[in-house]
Amino acid sequence: MTLDLFDFNNPPEILDVKVTPKAKSERVKKEVKEDGTVLYRVHVTVAPECGKANEAVIALLAKTFGIAKAHVHITHGHRSREKRIKIDQKAWS
Repeated sequence: MTLDLFDFNNPPEILDVKVTPKAKSERVKKEVKEDGTVLYRVHVTVAPECGKANEAVIALLAKTFGIAKAHVHITHGHRSREKRIKIDQKAWS
Protein backbone atom coordinates (compact mmCIF):
# COMPACT_ATOMS: atom_id res chain seq x y z
CA MET A 1 0.00 0.00 0.00
CA THR A 2 1.26 3.50 0.81
CA LEU A 3 4.88 3.61 1.92
CA ASP A 4 5.11 7.36 2.63
CA LEU A 5 3.11 7.17 5.85
CA PHE A 6 6.25 7.56 7.99
CA ASP A 7 9.99 6.95 8.06
CA PHE A 8 10.32 3.18 8.40
CA ASN A 9 13.85 3.67 9.81
CA ASN A 10 12.30 5.58 12.73
CA PRO A 11 8.70 4.29 13.02
CA PRO A 12 6.27 5.87 15.48
CA GLU A 13 5.14 3.98 18.57
CA ILE A 14 1.81 5.84 18.93
CA LEU A 15 -0.54 6.82 16.09
CA ASP A 16 -3.44 9.25 16.38
CA VAL A 17 -6.19 7.90 14.15
CA LYS A 18 -9.57 9.10 12.96
CA VAL A 19 -11.73 6.28 11.64
CA THR A 20 -14.39 6.49 8.96
CA PRO A 21 -16.56 3.35 9.09
CA LYS A 22 -18.80 2.20 6.24
CA ALA A 23 -16.51 3.77 3.64
CA LYS A 24 -16.62 2.71 -0.01
CA SER A 25 -13.06 1.41 0.14
CA GLU A 26 -10.37 0.73 2.71
CA ARG A 27 -7.43 3.12 2.85
CA VAL A 28 -5.02 4.92 5.17
CA LYS A 29 -4.11 8.55 4.61
CA LYS A 30 -1.57 10.65 6.51
CA GLU A 31 -2.57 14.20 7.36
CA VAL A 32 -0.14 16.73 8.88
CA LYS A 33 -1.93 19.42 10.88
CA GLU A 34 -0.83 23.05 11.06
CA ASP A 35 0.81 22.48 14.45
CA GLY A 36 2.94 19.69 12.96
CA THR A 37 1.11 16.77 14.57
CA VAL A 38 0.22 13.82 12.39
CA LEU A 39 -3.26 12.32 12.09
CA TYR A 40 -3.91 9.11 10.22
CA ARG A 41 -7.32 8.87 8.56
CA VAL A 42 -8.35 5.24 8.33
CA HIS A 43 -11.33 4.30 6.17
CA VAL A 44 -12.85 0.85 6.65
CA THR A 45 -15.84 -0.68 4.89
CA VAL A 46 -17.50 -2.32 7.90
CA ALA A 47 -20.05 -0.77 10.26
CA PRO A 48 -19.09 0.07 13.85
CA GLU A 49 -21.01 -2.83 15.38
CA CYS A 50 -19.72 -5.23 18.02
CA GLY A 51 -16.10 -4.11 17.54
CA LYS A 52 -16.00 -5.06 13.85
CA ALA A 53 -14.72 -1.63 12.79
CA ASN A 54 -11.95 -1.77 15.42
CA GLU A 55 -10.90 -5.19 14.13
CA ALA A 56 -10.89 -3.84 10.58
CA VAL A 57 -8.75 -0.85 11.62
CA ILE A 58 -6.18 -3.14 13.24
CA ALA A 59 -6.15 -5.46 10.23
CA LEU A 60 -5.78 -2.59 7.74
CA LEU A 61 -2.97 -0.89 9.68
CA ALA A 62 -1.12 -4.19 10.09
CA LYS A 63 -1.45 -4.92 6.37
CA THR A 64 -0.41 -1.38 5.42
CA PHE A 65 2.69 -1.46 7.61
CA GLY A 66 3.54 -5.07 6.82
CA ILE A 67 3.41 -6.24 10.43
CA ALA A 68 1.38 -8.81 12.38
CA LYS A 69 -2.00 -7.78 13.78
CA ALA A 70 -0.79 -8.87 17.22
CA HIS A 71 1.56 -5.85 17.25
CA VAL A 72 -1.23 -3.29 16.76
CA HIS A 73 -3.31 -2.26 19.80
CA ILE A 74 -6.03 0.33 20.37
CA THR A 75 -5.14 2.05 23.65
CA HIS A 76 -7.78 4.80 23.68
CA GLY A 77 -11.07 5.36 21.86
CA HIS A 78 -12.54 1.89 21.55
CA ARG A 79 -16.01 3.41 21.13
CA SER A 80 -14.96 6.58 19.34
CA ARG A 81 -13.91 7.49 15.82
CA GLU A 82 -10.81 9.13 17.28
CA LYS A 83 -8.40 6.48 18.50
CA ARG A 84 -4.88 6.16 19.76
CA ILE A 85 -3.05 3.14 18.35
CA LYS A 86 0.12 1.65 19.86
CA ILE A 87 2.46 -0.36 17.68
CA ASP A 88 4.87 -2.66 19.46
CA GLN A 89 8.41 -1.63 18.58
CA LYS A 90 9.41 -5.28 18.21
CA ALA A 91 7.14 -5.33 15.15
CA TRP A 92 9.82 -3.45 13.23
CA SER A 93 12.65 -5.85 14.06
